[in-house]
This record gives sequence, C-alpha cells and structure tokens, in this order.
Amino acid sequence: MNYQDTFKRYEIKYLLSAKQKKEFMKTIERYMTLDRYGRTTIQNIYYDTQDWRLIRTSLEKPVYKEKLRLRSYGTANPEKTVFIEIKKKYDGVVYKRRTSASEKEAVAYLNSGIKLVGHDDQISREIDYFRSFYKGLRPAMVISYEREAFFGNADPDFRVTFDENILWREEDLTLRKDAYGNAVLLPGQCLMEIKVAQAMPLWISREMNRLGIFQTSFSKYGRAYEMKQLRDSVGAERRA
Repeated sequence: MNYQDTFKRYEIKYLLSAKQKKEFMKTIERYMTLDRYGRTTIQNIYYDTQDWRLIRTSLEKPVYKEKLRLRSYGTANPEKTVFIEIKKKYDGVVYKRRTSASEKEAVAYLNSGIKLVGHDDQISREIDYFRSFYKGLRPAMVISYEREAFFGNADPDFRVTFDENILWREEDLTLRKDAYGNAVLLPGQCLMEIKVAQAMPLWISREMNRLGIFQTSFSKYGRAYEMKQLRDSVGAERRA
C-alpha cells in the first residue's frame, strides 16, 4: 500500500545538555504524550550529486532549499515499508512530501530509475521531477539517530522530538544495516526540534527561558558533511 503525507510547519531546533533535557522532560510530560513508537531508531539515506550540490547549497542558507532522502524506522529489509521524502524549506517554513514503498522497490527507483508501481500521483510526480532536475543523484550518506517524539495533549499537531546518538557514514549506503557511524553531537548532547504550524505554547517558551535553552541553526546532514570535509582535508594533509 502507498502511504502519503504532506507537512507544512516551522521546525525550530535547540541543542540541549543532558541536564537540560532531564529538567525539560519534567515539564514536557505534563503537557505532552509520547507517541506510539516510543524511542525509535531512524535511518536515512541522503541523495546528492557527485559534487554534493544539494548540501553545499543548503549550507549557504538560501531562502529556498530542498533535500531528498530515503527513510526507515528501524533496520530495513527488502519487504519493509520505507519512505521517500522531499524536504523543502522556504522563508523559514518547512514543507515535506513523502510516499511509501517497499525497501527493494524504493532503492530500485532511486538508484536505477525503475518506476514505482501504483505511484501515479502528485507527490510521486514531484519526486520524479526532483530526480530529473538534479542530474546524477546517488546515495551520498547515511544518517541515523534515536528519537523520542511527543505530541501536544491540547494540540496533537504540536510536536517535540529529541534526537540522540546521531551518526553518519559514507560506506554501507543501505538501510539494511544496523545503525553505526561517526558521532555528530558531543557526548551527552541532544537535539530538540519543535514542530509547530503556528505560535509555540506559552508554557514551553517559559520553560526554555528558565533553563537557558536557546534556538540554534542545525542540520544533521549539513553538520555531517562539514565533518566529512574536515576529515578529508586532514587526511589529504597527512598524505601530502
């Protein structure tokens, strides 16, 4: 079955210490509920051109930017449902389009252009156009993390997620391997994202002020790419 989703919202990011998260959770648990998946490992394959055009453009912080990724919840197998996602950001607003397929069908489509059966719809056409516009797309990087996601008791569309153990790798570009790779965050750090269509509730703003939690600009793929570039540069200097 082909599941589809469309999101339009603001995504605001914060880096928390272990102590800040522990204190913040006391308030979160009064106003929000952990979603039905609990703590989940999410794995993504980001697609990019050979010269890393998509992420290089994103790091320049343009008004409009977009990414393509393949996502699984947990480790995939050929028959497991995974999600092909286009994530766009325009003037601070995030738009996400995604469609589902089995892992083997999604990989055959993204890596070899084999059409997905039963995907003659608007979202699938957007993904087709994305692939034709960015020539030479290929699996570029796997990024995985452990996520806890909460939704608002008063407003289920208001969500807060906590991502820990964020890892990246350039080898084994598959969702069929268990998560492993190079750490993005410092030990004890956590990335919190607030996902909201309108203004944030007053209670969460007050709590963040109390705990000294401040908004940051952070991209998992962007940070991983910068770390890759630094590693490659150091390696080249050592070989010189």
